[in-house]
Amino acid sequence: MAAAIVFAAACGTTAPTSKEDSATVVPKPAPPPVTNVVVESEIKNEPQFAPSLLAGAQDAVMQRERRDYAAKAAAPSMAMGMMTREAYVMPMPQPQDREAYAHLSDNPIHRAAEQPVSTFSIDVDTGSYANVRRFLNEGRLPPTDAVRVEELINYFDLAGAAPNNRETPFSVQTELAPTPWNTKTKLLRVGIKGYLPQGPLPPSNLVFLVDVSGSMQDSNKLPLVKSALKLLTRQLKANDRISLVTYAGNTAVVLEPTSGDQKSTIEQAIDRLDAGGSTNGAGGIQLAYQQAEKAFIKNGNNRILLATDGDFNVGVTRFESLIDMVKEKRKTGVALTTLGFGTGNYNDQLMEQVADAGDGNYSYIDSLQEAQKVLVAQSAATLLTIAKDVKIQVEFNPAQVSEYRLIGYENRALKREDFNNDKVDAGEIGAGHAVTALYEILLSGEGGDSVDPLRYSKKSSFAAPGVGQSGEVAFVRLRYKRPNESTSRLIEEPVRREQARNSIAAASESLRLGAAVAAFGQKLKGGTYTGNYGYNEIATLAKGAQAVDNSNSVGEFVRLVGLAQSLSAQVSVAPTPQMIE
Repeated sequence: MAAAIVFAAACGTTAPTSKEDSATVVPKPAPPPVTNVVVESEIKNEPQFAPSLLAGAQDAVMQRERRDYAAKAAAPSMAMGMMTREAYVMPMPQPQDREAYAHLSDNPIHRAAEQPVSTFSIDVDTGSYANVRRFLNEGRLPPTDAVRVEELINYFDLAGAAPNNRETPFSVQTELAPTPWNTKTKLLRVGIKGYLPQGPLPPSNLVFLVDVSGSMQDSNKLPLVKSALKLLTRQLKANDRISLVTYAGNTAVVLEPTSGDQKSTIEQAIDRLDAGGSTNGAGGIQLAYQQAEKAFIKNGNNRILLATDGDFNVGVTRFESLIDMVKEKRKTGVALTTLGFGTGNYNDQLMEQVADAGDGNYSYIDSLQEAQKVLVAQSAATLLTIAKDVKIQVEFNPAQVSEYRLIGYENRALKREDFNNDKVDAGEIGAGHAVTALYEILLSGEGGDSVDPLRYSKKSSFAAPGVGQSGEVAFVRLRYKRPNESTSRLIEEPVRREQARNSIAAASESLRLGAAVAAFGQKLKGGTYTGNYGYNEIATLAKGAQAVDNSNSVGEFVRLVGLAQSLSAQVSVAPTPQMIE
């Protein structure tokens, strides 16, 4: 068969003798391009060919190889085996990866004497964790921009006990302990735990907004969306209302508002969904808000659940215009939560920002297990908002703190004056939500300053006499609004130096697990601030804090740490000219 192929090459055609040959041998055009071909030149093992024919075939092959060699001089990675006259297969082009992530630089180190106040909006999104898990399970490290450290941390419930009543919708805890990756600094944990109502939730008016465009055909997209929405449907009660809106090139109302106890009707509507066409996401959002307003429940939970890969390509596609449209629509009292699905063309940036603009939260669904976690186990946190426009402001005492940096929350930064401005939008907290913020701080007098002091800076002045030299390391303030109020309320909590633990082992399990996850996220982003702290140390720290985790997620986290370690050790060797020769 090898000789037959070479004979065909000599004649300028191919003559496969089997179905397998026809699938792998591509006719050679003139002039010959670089294409997916199979060449076999070891014809000397075929003695039945006449010497003249053998010589002609060999000459044709040599000419073809010379042309191929010249064409591949600019692409050595594709030339393996060309000059050895051995069988080779040219790789087919890989599908283009069009996933979109916002670039965010790490928060810098600040000197407390020069910039003592840190202000940011709360964030309860967890989409980055599930997305990072998806990359690692696929056998590749995630892009650094796909890693938002605060979303990795907030995937875990680290905030301690919830309040006993809804008068104050969340509790606040603070803690100080040594930093695992830096012996000179401390970690300050600020934890928030939302109130979880006992008994049934208020009635819900939910609109399932489903992307049924052609890009949603893959098994990890629309089929998974349908299974996920069925999980939620089975949790609904008779006083809940469900609508189903779809969008592709056009938009459609597949199901008018329907009672939650009509599960068969709702599931049949979900089963009828099929993918095809372009993606008019903006039109779908507008129609979904219309349906939500039609079935609006006063004092209920009115929310759109947008399930998509975020690949909007017709209608309003400009990123800023979509965000502005959602910001305007949230004034109706309808929240918008995003559920991200799929790979290849996934738009993480749009999914996260649309949820933020819509007073909702963002989750990435990489499996039915994750859908069960988000839509069933944590349905109260996903669906019911207990506090809105939640902001954190931490003022560091320059007499006690030399430097600090906030870990994560890079796209949640607020101006100092935004903290008291009730017109400035911020994050929402759902029922039972846990939120953690970590600061790495350098206490005064403990050396190791990273930033030189300003030569002409003035000594800080303090509003309250004696506070500057007291044992207060920082003063934590939180502002929030109740869901139906427009005026914010204030919570304040001091952090004292005597709170500091002597070792990370003496810290709470919440802080230890949070530190492990924070170290992991920072390492995936390049490890600018984590030094030589390695994956083994991260896994060990996490294993020692498993008791704080009620959902057995720590075991999975340790497995992901091991995957990242193995993938980081891989070395990709590019072909060299010597390898080609």
